[in-house]
Amino acid sequence: SPRVVQIAGADPRMMAEAARRNEDGGADVIDINMGCPAKKVCNAMAGSALLKDETLVARILEAVINAVAVPVTLKIRTGWDPGQRNAVTIARIAELSGIRMLAVHGRTRACGFGGTAEHDTAAAIKSRTTLPVVANGDITSPHQAREILERTGVDGLMIGRAAKGNPW
Repeated sequence: SPRVVQIAGADPRMMAEAARRNEDGGADVIDINMGCPAKKVCNAMAGSALLKDETLVARILEAVINAVAVPVTLKIRTGWDPGQRNAVTIARIAELSGIRMLAVHGRTRACGFGGTAEHDTAAAIKSRTTLPVVANGDITSPHQAREILERTGVDGLMIGRAAKGNPW
């Protein structure tokens, strides 16, 4: 415990049902993935493709939050592409919907895992919402982690691929 289950999809009713089933199965937290850049996921209008449709984002968040009693969290990217960075707007939608925590991967969907992640977007979200914010992307050392925490004011860090190759 806690058991956190991440769900992804594009249909608000199906997402709500998935959340309910996972809560019934013992999930303590439901996390919604709107950050996955995989073509297979985005072609189904799920993952980070949802960042292109703010109205659908709101519908999904409201459906899932209303379907369960456990906290619901969200992971996003900074936007669909460098010309369409709308993470702050998505964060405001999430805050109004009742999302309890937001993880922000510091790249757009178009960036995939290339280039260098930026954490200024996470800092902007932190300064413009009351949400707990977690920064994610290219965090590979304790020194870098401390610098990101201090510079951005975020509440925490999420380490993904770097932990796979060097978990300590």
